[in-house]
Amino acid sequence: MKIYKVIAFIALWTVAGCTKLDLNPLSQGSSASWYTNETEIQMSVNDLFKKAFWPRDNDLWTDDLSFRGEVNSMNGGTLNAENSTVETIWANAYKAISRSIKILEGLDDPNSTISEELKTKYEAISRFVRASQYARLISHWGDVPYFETSLGLKESFDLARTDKNTILQSIYEDYDFAAANLPVEYGSSDVAYPTKGAALAMKARIALYMADYAVARDAAKACMDLDQYSLNPDFRSQFLSSMKGGSESIFYLPQSVELGDYESECKYYISRLGGGFGSRNPTYDLFSAFLCTDGLPIDQSTLFNPRDPFANRDPRCAETIVKPGSDWLGFRFQPHPDSMTVLNLKTGSMVKNNDNRAVNINAPFNGLLMKKGIDEDYSDDYKADPDIVIVRYADVLLMYAEAKIELNEIDGSVNDAINQVRARAYKVGVDETSRYPAVTATDQKSLRKAIRFERRMELAFEGRRYMDLIRWKLAEKALNEPSYGLLDVADLKTKVIDAGLWFFPGTPSIDDNAITDLSSLYSQGLIKLFGITAFDAGKNYLWPIPSKEIIVNPNLKQNPGY
Repeated sequence: MKIYKVIAFIALWTVAGCTKLDLNPLSQGSSASWYTNETEIQMSVNDLFKKAFWPRDNDLWTDDLSFRGEVNSMNGGTLNAENSTVETIWANAYKAISRSIKILEGLDDPNSTISEELKTKYEAISRFVRASQYARLISHWGDVPYFETSLGLKESFDLARTDKNTILQSIYEDYDFAAANLPVEYGSSDVAYPTKGAALAMKARIALYMADYAVARDAAKACMDLDQYSLNPDFRSQFLSSMKGGSESIFYLPQSVELGDYESECKYYISRLGGGFGSRNPTYDLFSAFLCTDGLPIDQSTLFNPRDPFANRDPRCAETIVKPGSDWLGFRFQPHPDSMTVLNLKTGSMVKNNDNRAVNINAPFNGLLMKKGIDEDYSDDYKADPDIVIVRYADVLLMYAEAKIELNEIDGSVNDAINQVRARAYKVGVDETSRYPAVTATDQKSLRKAIRFERRMELAFEGRRYMDLIRWKLAEKALNEPSYGLLDVADLKTKVIDAGLWFFPGTPSIDDNAITDLSSLYSQGLIKLFGITAFDAGKNYLWPIPSKEIIVNPNLKQNPGY
């Protein structure tokens, strides 16, 4: 059994006995005699890495992914203080913080038999976790309650909000301690733990989110200078179940089907012919945002042909989204309404085409399926166990470039960082500039445009888009755009098929922030409106504090508008 599975087993075993959330996420833990030896501490530290403590922002909250065109509370204008997602993420963050603090306090227990070396290691890991949880809180809620010691029930009910900038400095201190005391890499027995590089990368991320660009620049550069990480030469393989660890993954949570720890929502992304629902689909907005091979957006490039919209596009387009008419998960994926049957590649026979809305009304509403991270493993008992990657090297390169751009410190390192990511997509070296559209701009405006397109193409479906829109103050535009898809079958045949406009009926406009405007296609009657998002810039840039927290603690004040 691989070592990462042993670590996963320990974590799962620990979690099994600790799954019930505290009644009050700020309250003191009940264990008074724990943490006195290495086994107890290690079990407690492993528990800090349960998946519930490391949620990624859901791409369904953004303009990248759609669930049959429906809106949700995050993008539909109904977010409130009783929202279950808000409550759960808040509670779990504070639960992880409280557990981290209990470990830190336990390490100081005079009865402890743990060596000083291990104490330092576990202190660094616990402070890394504490910093990461507070980072999530301030990026989503702004000012939040902050504490560094265990609280009694009364104390927790009296705690007021602390200014997010004050908390940010404490986050930096925790990450700095972790970076100074965690190893660059572990032996195999500690493979699931954060490293020096992870501390630096996560520090860069929260600094970028808080527009503290100098800190983001320096932390990202320090991570790069470790010379520990490199880009996987094959973009697609980076996200598959077969990729365990690897040179690009800086901090990740391993999963194992063998141990009952796997992706639980596989069916939403698998085609209907593959046995799934095909219901969570890449949006037309994302599809349109991939650049052409000349480095230009589709509304500016002469290379873009809506009839063959995957041709002459950045290779990540076809690695992120399944191309209609291509072979996929053992079948020919063909949403064309005239294709009532398709080829089963395994048997060589023709079968009923359930990925076509003319056959099955629940087939993909816009004729698109997610490809990134999906492979045959996903259709094997509908279980897959890819690593949950929290931060990877491509993100660090782009964070470094963005920080330098925002500081207007334009030099060759900025272009090189972006081009490393882009060249990898084309499977060429960064210096082979004749084989990919290298970024050559040297002015802040052009480079800001380049980084926003690059992040959207590179990081799609990795939980990064939501906070990019929030911190760039673009959510009020991107999340107030309608959700579109294929016309109903009869209209699709007369207005698109008979007019020779399949697969994509036109060329939408793309702005400098990589945001798509499909309204012209809708006004021509070529696509169907499925849902209208509604983001309120007056309040939705911050989440509401859960109402039950406000009720029990009169010192907690709600965010404006809620």
